[in-house]
Amino acid sequence: MSITEPIAAPAGLEAVLLANRGALLRFLSARGAGDAAEDILHEVWLRVTQSAGASGPIAAPLAYLYRTANSVMIDRYRARRQADARGEAWADMHAAGDPASVATPERIAIGRDTLAAIFHALDAASPRAAAVFRQHRIEGVPQRAIAEGLGVSLSTVESDLRIAYRVIAAFRERDDEV
Repeated sequence: MSITEPIAAPAGLEAVLLANRGALLRFLSARGAGDAAEDILHEVWLRVTQSAGASGPIAAPLAYLYRTANSVMIDRYRARRQADARGEAWADMHAAGDPASVATPERIAIGRDTLAAIFHALDAASPRAAAVFRQHRIEGVPQRAIAEGLGVSLSTVESDLRIAYRVIAAFRERDDEV
């Protein structure tokens, strides 16, 4: 489109939406949309413009727009309520008073013993894979830097990490069986 081409006037549902914008905003505000009324109406407009002509002519376009606006508002409300519930569940799960999240001396000792056993299994499987795992996963060294430091290719580092992950997975499976 060039600058000299005229912009086409809205037609169909978009024209009805633009002509009834104020009434739709009042409807949304009355239904409890509050400050989100503009955003909801914008989402309705996006839906209308993206599906222009896809479903054919609509017998009652204004009623259709009211239903669409109401549906968008309900969808937003449900999404916000679900997000709040997920946030509350996460906060409850990680609350300081949660007995499962308290680091007791016994849990710390068990964790250290488990970590030592994993590192022993890694060293037994492949000392280089164990060193690559420590550098990458514990010290946070990028794989490319590890490859350069060891004088090996990046694919070798990736292969060593796969070996380490397999050893850890096998260790966890054995640990779960006990």
